[in-house]
Amino acid sequence: MYSIATSLTFFNNGRFNNNRPSITEGYVDESSRAHCISPLLYETGWIPFHVSSDDGMTFNRSGTWLSVHSGKLDSKFKAMMVNSTKWQYYGTPNVGGTLEMTWNTSMVRADRVNIELWGYRETGKPYGSDWRAEWRYLYSLAKDQPNNGSFSFLPKPAANGFSSWELGSVRVSPSTSPDGSWNVHAVWTEDHALAWHLEEKFRQDSAAWALDKCLAWDKLENQLPNFLSEIIDCPCTLAQARADTGRFHTDYGCDIEKGSVCTYHPGSVHCVRAIQASPKYGAGQQCCYDSTGFQVLTSDSIGGSTPDRAHDWGSPPFQNPPRVPGQSHWVYDVLSFYYCCLWSDHCHYYFKHRPSSDCRSYEPPRSAVVFGDPHFVTFDGVSYSFNGKGEYTLVTSAVTHNLTIQGRTEPVTETIKATKMTSVAMKEANSDVIEVRLSVHNGLEVLQNQKTLSFTEQSWMDLHGVFVFSPTPTNVTVMFPSGAGVEVRERDGDLTTTVLLPEEFDNAILGLLGKMNGNAADDLVLSNGEHVRNQSNPEELFTFGASWAVFNRSALFTYDSQYLIDNYLNGPRHDPSFIPVFSVPENPEDPLANQASKICTGEGSQFCRYDILVGRSPGMGNATKLSYQSHISLVQDLKPVVSCGWLSPPARGKKEGTSYLQGATVRFSCDDDYTLKGSEERVCQENGQWSGEETACKVPLSIVGTVVGSVLGALALIVIITTITLYFRKQKRYGEGLTEAMSFYLLLRNESKVFSFITGKLPTKI
Repeated sequence: MYSIATSLTFFNNGRFNNNRPSITEGYVDESSRAHCISPLLYETGWIPFHVSSDDGMTFNRSGTWLSVHSGKLDSKFKAMMVNSTKWQYYGTPNVGGTLEMTWNTSMVRADRVNIELWGYRETGKPYGSDWRAEWRYLYSLAKDQPNNGSFSFLPKPAANGFSSWELGSVRVSPSTSPDGSWNVHAVWTEDHALAWHLEEKFRQDSAAWALDKCLAWDKLENQLPNFLSEIIDCPCTLAQARADTGRFHTDYGCDIEKGSVCTYHPGSVHCVRAIQASPKYGAGQQCCYDSTGFQVLTSDSIGGSTPDRAHDWGSPPFQNPPRVPGQSHWVYDVLSFYYCCLWSDHCHYYFKHRPSSDCRSYEPPRSAVVFGDPHFVTFDGVSYSFNGKGEYTLVTSAVTHNLTIQGRTEPVTETIKATKMTSVAMKEANSDVIEVRLSVHNGLEVLQNQKTLSFTEQSWMDLHGVFVFSPTPTNVTVMFPSGAGVEVRERDGDLTTTVLLPEEFDNAILGLLGKMNGNAADDLVLSNGEHVRNQSNPEELFTFGASWAVFNRSALFTYDSQYLIDNYLNGPRHDPSFIPVFSVPENPEDPLANQASKICTGEGSQFCRYDILVGRSPGMGNATKLSYQSHISLVQDLKPVVSCGWLSPPARGKKEGTSYLQGATVRFSCDDDYTLKGSEERVCQENGQWSGEETACKVPLSIVGTVVGSVLGALALIVIITTITLYFRKQKRYGEGLTEAMSFYLLLRNESKVFSFITGKLPTKI
């Protein structure tokens, strides 16, 4: 529960969420700022709240507050577990001693604090109407402690049955609040596995305890519906996974940019998660990759990619399992990993229900880009320039997902007859409208429904029908439920806008970025349906671009300055009076000619030269060159890859190689005393099939003969001994002794009568 500040002189209550309202008390600080304490919400995103200053009689002030996943919350807002691994392995062999936690003392407005343990669980029948999420105060670890920012303790097994709670969080709250008070100003640790408070039986034999839990989970999973068929397939390579930003995002638990600390995926260097949860079950997909860039599969490694019954980030409508952000994932996907893999060595149970999906059905998205003064590369690879002044449709798809992306261009300067993109606005279906534009203070400004968003505290925002990620002031990525992604970058005062669309948009879009049907010849279509006949004619291209000027009623932009009102809201959407320079002037006396020759080399140099020699900016030209090169690299990263699928090692043998993409080779060998049958080496072919024959390890014929001979010899010996015994008993009845029986055996051996005994033809006379 965190506080939200607003200005009031007197304040009583805050009411959150119009659908399931929660009322909390607030307070006014020394600077007359009122604070609401956020309640337990079970959801993320912008939450509406209303403020009362008359003890709840009326709520006449309102606003919105951003609720975020705890994993995306800045560490300064959390209580930190020192050596969190120790906390979650406590009681397993060789893990014990004191535990320690720290926190920012300013996060709790009190001189003395209580340290409380809260537990989380989900009750009722999974996927039933009574399936509910529950947070509960369990007990206090300490009371009336000084608020000095640290606490350490020696854990003991929980009493009173509380050890049955296996997931939870530690809360630091004012000691003036009664035990377990809801909605107080407090700071929390991350949710974690409560190994440190589990029953004594866990400490005596953690592996056996965990195995029992693993088997119970296995039994439960057998009864639950199969969610695997409705989740997206993983990208084949790390390059694809990092490039497909409309559908996949970095998993914060395994990030190559932060040192690849992959606790739950050893051997992996980077993981991504599917951004959208599956439609019916709210499931998620996780894809992990090794240092060579290949996908890691659970069939080969404990660190492999695993799907999730509950998406880690939750999904609308939130509130109930399995859509509770963070906690539902812990209950159904993480605790079970502790049971089966981390606290015991029985991962085969876990991977039976959470197998890696390979990439054989993965289709990478297509990309298009707008950059510089503006230059365009369409989804089908057509490149051209269009320097109109106005607001234009980049992408429209009225049938498929109702996606609209618009761009605004402005003159580079008052005297230069060229324009540049300064703003991009977009929405999908009934989502929020997101606009990304050049900021007057450098960098980018992001607006949600005409209101500025601040990313100073959080880089990720869950909005209505759209996600926005802004890790730096010059970098924004917008992600829609369809899998469409829009990346906006600021380089040297210019916008570079990259659009990524999945395969369902094929032949379903129009606009300045083309048709996306694989045919470059018919890519440029005017808004009236006519095709551009000559794609190298700048005047014809100018007419094409002008045809895609947006209508007033469909414009998505914000007009919050007199300049924008006069020139765009009340002006023409395409300014016919602005005629740009269509071609690059070749003037050896131009003082920028030498710089243009040095900077603008290689493919796409014509765009760079235009921006230097017409736009009169070497910096802009260099930014254009970098943007074009980045797009070429992106297209390369997103090229389709052929996968032949996983190959299993033969029984009583081994395999070498864990890449299953085109050109990869997998080699097989057998254990000692076994002979390899089939192909010793198989290669993934262009048609998606493995070369050679299926491999098996067989027992050699020589060994078979030896084994058969040994068996027959043993049978012969058994028959001989049995015959001797019977003969001895017979002779004993006639008064004969052991000596004669032994003589009988020696006679048989000397006469080589063994075969007769084996075939059952006993001699009638000795």
